[in-house]
Amino acid sequence: MIDLRSDTVTRPTAAMLAAMSGAETGDDVYGEDPTVHALEERVAGLLGHEAGLFTVSGSLANALGVRSLVAPGQELLCEERAHVVRAELGAHAVWHGVTTRTWSDPRGHVDLDAVRRLMTPDAGPYLVSTAAIAVENTHNFAGGTVQPLEALRELRALAEPVGVRLHLDGARLWNAHVATGVALAEYGRLFDTVSVCLSKGLGAPVGSVLAGPAAAIAEARVWRKRLGAGWRQAGVLAAAGLYALDHHIGRLADDHAHARLIADAVAEADPSAVDPATVETNVVILDVGDRAAGLVERAAAEGVLTGVVGPGLVRLITHLDVSADDAKRAAGVLAELVRA
Repeated sequence: MIDLRSDTVTRPTAAMLAAMSGAETGDDVYGEDPTVHALEERVAGLLGHEAGLFTVSGSLANALGVRSLVAPGQELLCEERAHVVRAELGAHAVWHGVTTRTWSDPRGHVDLDAVRRLMTPDAGPYLVSTAAIAVENTHNFAGGTVQPLEALRELRALAEPVGVRLHLDGARLWNAHVATGVALAEYGRLFDTVSVCLSKGLGAPVGSVLAGPAAAIAEARVWRKRLGAGWRQAGVLAAAGLYALDHHIGRLADDHAHARLIADAVAEADPSAVDPATVETNVVILDVGDRAAGLVERAAAEGVLTGVVGPGLVRLITHLDVSADDAKRAAGVLAELVRA
């Protein structure tokens, strides 16, 4: 099977497993795991921040980052399809009392005019005050789109003077970095907190890192334990993350090329299904209307796994375990299905 459901389905390579088996470990709840320390320090440095916290998932990293910026009863602004409001099961409201309001953009981009209209930093005693804005880069459900750097700079200039803080859901920030050549720290320094995922495009089996100011990360460490997410000899997992940083960032360009190859083939068969020019990284969204469920089922029967992510929308994500030959085969299968 060629599994295009997500880039979370990757398995550790033999070399990554070897790095994991040789990891030096300690009890991370006691702060004694040297490999975890090394990963946290390295990711924080790459993102231009003081400190990092290794977490079991991107959802947890986002929850901790947002919690550090938004007090109970305050609000977070974000795009309506952002992972923090669509795919984290209401965690920000359930655990931390955070409310949300959203804007809509067809590409998932920051809409500065909408932010100006929505943002109310000090709404008084009767309305909800805006404490922070979350941005997803790349934007998953918008098709792996990259946030324009200048828009992010303008967002910072808009929010900072009025005390509204910024969280970056950078689960696939590595892909944005490779696609644009923009340094990770250039993105990271524009935000107060940043989460990045190791178990998607980078191919590690588990984990994300939250980066930010040392004081915020120290508090997030307490909240991680409070939520039952402290872990012990986590260095075996951190070692996979360090290996991924050394070996799997540059190769993301291959995933981007494979996604574009699939999009080109599908567009040739049915131009209404996808515009290849919109495929910037490793995510392809096919708009096939009422054919979506049937297409997913028929593709699976042909050995290509995909998934429905919205009304009429089928998502494909290329990754470490999808070779060039796999991408060509998947492209052929999907092209035939949309043509039919």
